[in-house]
Amino acid sequence: MFASILLAFLACSYQPVWNVGASRVEITPKEPVWMAGYASRAKPASGKSSELYARGLALKDGAGNSGVIITLDLVGIDAKTSAGWSAAISKEFKLPRKAIVFACSHTHCGPVVGSTLEDMYPLSDADRQASARYQGFLVDQVLKAARLALANLAPATLSWHKGACGFAVNRRNNPEAEVEKRRAMGSLVGPVDHSVPVLVARDPSGKMRAILFGYACHATTMGFQDWYGDWPGEACSALEKDLARERGDSEGVALFVAGCGADQNPLPRRRLELAKAYGTQLALSVQAAIGQSGVPVRGKLGMALEKVELPLEAPPGRDTLLDQKNSKEKAVASRAKRLLDSLDKGDPLPTRYPAPVQAWAIGDVHGVIFLPGEVVVDYSLRFSKELKGRSWWVASYTNDVMAYIPSKRIRIEGGYEGEKAMVYYGLPAPWREQVEQVLADGVKKIADMAMVSE
Repeated sequence: MFASILLAFLACSYQPVWNVGASRVEITPKEPVWMAGYASRAKPASGKSSELYARGLALKDGAGNSGVIITLDLVGIDAKTSAGWSAAISKEFKLPRKAIVFACSHTHCGPVVGSTLEDMYPLSDADRQASARYQGFLVDQVLKAARLALANLAPATLSWHKGACGFAVNRRNNPEAEVEKRRAMGSLVGPVDHSVPVLVARDPSGKMRAILFGYACHATTMGFQDWYGDWPGEACSALEKDLARERGDSEGVALFVAGCGADQNPLPRRRLELAKAYGTQLALSVQAAIGQSGVPVRGKLGMALEKVELPLEAPPGRDTLLDQKNSKEKAVASRAKRLLDSLDKGDPLPTRYPAPVQAWAIGDVHGVIFLPGEVVVDYSLRFSKELKGRSWWVASYTNDVMAYIPSKRIRIEGGYEGEKAMVYYGLPAPWREQVEQVLADGVKKIADMAMVSE
């Protein structure tokens, strides 16, 4: 629990130079709609184990620079959805696109949204109509989350903290059936990122108003037919209960931003008590980090966003697509049909993808890189060493979850993250091996732009 003595000390140690607002709104579907994340599902959701939420965090520095992060209990959103939401927020609040972030928890027990993983789902016309109704509701709730967070801006202090949590396992290097034995023996292998970055906002009295935190792991503990935020949702709920006890109200908000966990799983899994335990473990890690002295955030909010053209291999020819159209694998056949439709319209198949990369320099010594897609852990480990100018938190599943993004190592190795998953995301071909370096060059450029814009 958070000690009152520590809070009093922090409240006196530095004065508010920021304004912070936070919000939380429900986005749980009100009717049965198709669930996102698993190709094995054969019907829409039929129950609810937790509410799903959109949470907002608005920041405004002393110079008047403002930005808002919207976190979502969703597997992902596509570029079109992100563009529509950001345009609406920009119009209402006069914010530039670089000042708006959408971050998905990647829970596999949330609803289908837009075209994300569309080739995976056997949607009927009725399913599509229900999904369209949900998306109309969702845009209203996302705008509400942004509106409330920006309306609630009030003086606050910010501090950075860093913790650690250990339940993520590299799923490429550790067979799921062997994980418990290997963990007991201390013989788990493969790269992981167990860091837990934390940004805390406190009101002038020292009481916490919002906690932004992250961890690099898939939200795939459960695969049932219930709406459920999985372990990220459990962690947020646990932290918000602590905030309510400390504050004496329900205004405190905990927001989760996923790290580069595309090749990391919570193992073992498939039991609800495990999801709850992982969420509790992460919440305790966040609390322990906050219990240590943090780094006060002074300075400005610098922001940048640009599209990085990620290279794809040559697309398949028409004859190959005609063969794939008859595949017994639903995703392969569905993708082939869509790509053939594009060719029939005279549209060439893409050889590059414009991936949005965003960076926020929050104060003088820390910042966040917001990557699109499902990014493997190699990237956060690389950027933690290579990015200069400050300590960078590297997040993924933001703004446009359009594909897995493997490192060069994983692209060469192949497998699900390296190649096969591209079918489910509907892109015509895997990435070229150069994708890692192209993305790394783009990230360095955009991080520099964010620091310069302070």
